[in-house]
Amino acid sequence: MTLRELHKLVAQGEGQHLEFKRKAAHPDKIMREIAAFANSQGGQLLIGVDDDQSLPGLKHPDEDEFVIKQAMAKHLRPTVRYELNRVPLGLHRAVLVFHIYPSEERPVFVIYNFKRNTGRAYVRVADRSVQASREVRQILKLNGQGQTNGFTYGEHERTLFRHLGQHSTVTVEGFARLAGLPRETASDILVRLTLAGALSLHPAEEADEFAAKLG
Repeated sequence: MTLRELHKLVAQGEGQHLEFKRKAAHPDKIMREIAAFANSQGGQLLIGVDDDQSLPGLKHPDEDEFVIKQAMAKHLRPTVRYELNRVPLGLHRAVLVFHIYPSEERPVFVIYNFKRNTGRAYVRVADRSVQASREVRQILKLNGQGQTNGFTYGEHERTLFRHLGQHSTVTVEGFARLAGLPRETASDILVRLTLAGALSLHPAEEADEFAAKLG
């Protein structure tokens, strides 16, 4: 990547496929962004760029590169595919551009408890990386396995689609109350309908929303 291409990229601002970080001071937090890109459609992480789109660069890019790579090896499961470009800004300063590819094995987790090998998954929503819900994790996992489900159009499904005929979206909790179902059962129905292509899922920090697919 050339410096001109970097300036053009930065001018787009942070978004679904682009994240800026001033430096690698908190690599464990940066892992959230990388996991979110890997669990979504991929993206580019720029280290050495401020939120205001200025380019202070990194004074010691070798050290920052080492820190990020070490954190990826330590915290991310499964391994994330990426390419790295270093764009010089001038004498002894550079920006690191990590191009993160969508993972073929999802969800990617950021591991926090190394004894139990457990952590959290994240997905990209606009210019933010949000924690993936149970439903999102299930859909990522089953889609990654190439699973698509049919569904039975029963009483609960009729209740759901009547509601979606009058309202644009529904949450898991909302559907559970509407249909008088335990949350887990309501979740399973919504996941199954999403995998079947009847619903679309819109992740959010507060509560995921499901909408009927048109056409």
